[in-house]
Amino acid sequence: MFETIKNAWKIKEIRIKILITLGLILMFRIGAFIPVAGINVEAFAQQFGAGAENLSFLNIMNSIVGGALSNGTIFAMGIGPYINASIIMQLLTVGIPRLERLQKEGEEGRKKIAQLTRYLTIVLAIVQALGILLGYKGLVDTSIFNGKVEWLLYIFIILQFAAGTTLTMWIGERITEYGVGNGISLLIFAGILATAGLSIQREIQNIIAGGAQASTSAFSLIIFLVIVIVIFALIVWVDLAERKIPVQYAKQVKGRKMYGGQSTHIPIRINASGVLPLIFAYAILSFPSLIVGMFNISGGFANWISINLVPGGWLYTILVSLLILFFAFFYAQIQFNPEDISKNIQQYGGFIPGIRPGRPTTDYLKKISNRITLFGAIFLAAIALVPSLVLGLALPQGSSLISAVSTTGLLIIVSVALEFDKQLESQIMMKHYKGFLD
Repeated sequence: MFETIKNAWKIKEIRIKILITLGLILMFRIGAFIPVAGINVEAFAQQFGAGAENLSFLNIMNSIVGGALSNGTIFAMGIGPYINASIIMQLLTVGIPRLERLQKEGEEGRKKIAQLTRYLTIVLAIVQALGILLGYKGLVDTSIFNGKVEWLLYIFIILQFAAGTTLTMWIGERITEYGVGNGISLLIFAGILATAGLSIQREIQNIIAGGAQASTSAFSLIIFLVIVIVIFALIVWVDLAERKIPVQYAKQVKGRKMYGGQSTHIPIRINASGVLPLIFAYAILSFPSLIVGMFNISGGFANWISINLVPGGWLYTILVSLLILFFAFFYAQIQFNPEDISKNIQQYGGFIPGIRPGRPTTDYLKKISNRITLFGAIFLAAIALVPSLVLGLALPQGSSLISAVSTTGLLIIVSVALEFDKQLESQIMMKHYKGFLD
C-alpha cells in the first residue's frame, strides 16, 4: 500500500487529487471542534464521552465522527444520517417499482435518487438531533433565555446540527468528485482514526509524565497494539477471502468463426455486506433506550430495558448476534440473486462443471451463497463481541484504550484502507493506459 501511495504521488494529477482529499478532510476535522451555540458541552461529554459504554450505538457514532458528538459540535451528527438515508433508499428501491425504474434509467435516474437521498438525510438529521436533545436531559443551556421561549432555542440548535450534517455530506461528495475514492468512507475513516489517536495520545502522555501510572499505561498500550494488529490481520484475511465458482462456456460456431470455449469464475465474497449488519443491529437495540429517554418512560418496562438491553448483558449479546445473522443474510439476498445469475449463465451458453444448467445451477449457487454468508455472519458476530471482551479483560479497569475504537470501527478502517489502495491502483493504471493511447 505504501508503494502504491509513493507511485501515485509521483503523478501530478493524482497528487492534486490526494491534496484536495487531505484539504477537505482537514475541513471536516476543524468542524469537529466548533461547538454549537446554545448547548451544554459538559453534558455532551458526560453522556457520549469515553466513560460511556463503547458498544452503544451513539458512542459508535461518536467514534465515527471523531468525538464531535461528545464535544457538542456542528458536525456532531456527522455522516450518520446520510448513511441511514442511503440504506433506506436502497431498501425502498427494491420495494418500490418507481424507484427501481429510476435506478435502471442510467445516470439521470441515479442523480434523481441521489437528490432524494440528500433530502432524506436532512430530515433524518433533524429527527436524530431532536431525539438526542429530548432523550438526554441537560444538553441544552436554557439559561440563555432565562427559561422563556425554550422551544426557539431547541429549533436553533437542531438547525445547526442539520446544517453541519449537510456540510459534511457536501464535503464527502466533493471528495468523491474531485479527490480519491469514496468521500463518505474516507470521512468515517478519518473520524475513527482521530478518536483512537486521542486515546493513544493520552496513554503516551501518562508514560512520559512518569509516576505510578507510567508502567500501567505502557503495559496497556502494548497489549492494545498487539490485539489491534491481530484483529487487523484477521479482518483483512476474511475481507479479501472469496469463493470462486468456475464457469465454462461452450464453443459456438457462427459462420466461419468459433466463439466461446473460455473459462471464468463467479466470485462470492465471504463478507460482502461489510459493516452494515453491525450498524443495523446496534441501531435497533439502542432504539428502545432512546424511546424511554425521549418520552421519560418510567416503571417496570424502563427498568427492564436499563438492566437487560445494555452492552455486556447476556440478552443483549444474544440479540446482537441474532440481528447480525439476520441482516447478513438479508443483504446477501439483495446483492446476490442466484436465479438471475443462473439465467445469464445459461443464456450465454455457460455451465458450472458437474452441475446441470437451469434449476440445479440456481440451487447450487443458493447453497454456496448461504454457507458463505453464514460463515461471514458468524465472523461479524465474533468480531463484534469477542475483541471488546478481550480488551476489557486484558486492560486495566478505566483505561481509555478500552473505548478507543470499537470493533465496528476496526472493520471500517480496514475496509476503507483496502478500498483506497484499490482506487489509487486503478487511477495509476488509467494514467498509464492514457499515456499509451496518446
